[in-house]
Amino acid sequence: MDRGFRADLVAVGCAVLLVAAAAVIGTWLLDQGVPLHVAAPPLGAQWLPHIGPGTVPAVLLAALVVLRGPELAARLPWRSLLAISAVTAAAWTMCLALIDGWQRGVADRLTTDTEYLHDVPRVGDVGTMLRTFAERIPGLRPESWTTHVAGHPPGALLVFVGLDRIGLPGGVPAALLCVVVGSTAAVAVAVTLRALGADAAARVALPFGVLLPGAIWIGVSADGLFAGVLAWGVALLAVGATRQRLDITAITASAAGGLLLGATLFLSYGLVLAGLLPVAVAVAARRVAPLLVAGAGVAAVVAAFAAAGFWWLDGYRQVTFRYYQPGEYGLVRPYGYWVWADLACLVVVLGPAGVAGLRRVFTPGQGQPRILLLVCAAAAVAVLVADLSGLSKAEVERIWLPFAVWLVAAAGLLPARQARWWLAGQVVVALAVNHLLLTTW
Repeated sequence: MDRGFRADLVAVGCAVLLVAAAAVIGTWLLDQGVPLHVAAPPLGAQWLPHIGPGTVPAVLLAALVVLRGPELAARLPWRSLLAISAVTAAAWTMCLALIDGWQRGVADRLTTDTEYLHDVPRVGDVGTMLRTFAERIPGLRPESWTTHVAGHPPGALLVFVGLDRIGLPGGVPAALLCVVVGSTAAVAVAVTLRALGADAAARVALPFGVLLPGAIWIGVSADGLFAGVLAWGVALLAVGATRQRLDITAITASAAGGLLLGATLFLSYGLVLAGLLPVAVAVAARRVAPLLVAGAGVAAVVAAFAAAGFWWLDGYRQVTFRYYQPGEYGLVRPYGYWVWADLACLVVVLGPAGVAGLRRVFTPGQGQPRILLLVCAAAAVAVLVADLSGLSKAEVERIWLPFAVWLVAAAGLLPARQARWWLAGQVVVALAVNHLLLTTW
């Protein structure tokens, strides 16, 4: 056993202890009457061992990826590999969702009284909705938005209103959109790494992105959608930044990336921290001009929302106010527990391969590609800031998906001869969580 593998196992062992401590202490706190507002700490779920129509397909698909994934990732033509990875990731995500059944796992996920679709019928004129959005964020009033709508900028609600207006109403189209867009995040991460010279790491990392345990929450939560939009914004910027000169292709790719990055600001307030990722791309590429073009795209989105009547800072101030209103979870969930238990949730999302990969990324002398180190550091800093802020207490298994898809790319540093074992570990975590727990998302 080589020294690096032993260190990987130690890191994974420490991560397991963190999750176990969060579960044991969290259960004890619940017994003491502490309002954690989760039934199976640290995850938003309830203990309910079960199987479903997705069980057998999930096992078969996982076995196929474990056995053939690393080999195919190493030798397939790049475009074919990306296409197969996107389809496989979507299939894996759907299989995990279907373990909870079609209705509970897919069709009804986004239709509860706290979710976005609850408020879609309350939107008449879109312009009026945008102009009055911020004033309807505080709770305890008849006109208040429901929890998830109030907790996010209006872009998230607009997505589902848009689906409804084009003739795709209800939970199924919304769920499928989240699955399809969210599942492509792994492909976008790989595109970013390869564009910036880390082809080998991109190929090794792709199967781990496909079998990410966090796919449990990509199918189905809107945060999976957010992860995909953010990842493609960064990927397009990376493509633009690596052109030899600022030609029409570079400008188009960078501007498109900027528009997507600007859109993420209006999907989730927390994604303002994702601004570190495009900076990491610019540093890795040693190019400023594409970042400035992307910045113009971001500014255009911000200006468009402002012209329509919604100012981002007004919404942020109001959502912070609601977070600490009486009756809201932010006021009563104990910071002293969640500030470290949130990291246990992230461990479950990343799986053992993600943990081992991060150990290698942040250990000097591992031969890390520059871009891999930079994007992992950017995502890690974003997570830590969100965690320490106190505005992320629980539910981060879905909220931090936009950062987790970048952190799991660290698995691209794992030795190829060990890839199947690490992939098997990812599968075990995902299937165990999805079969033992009935997750909220």
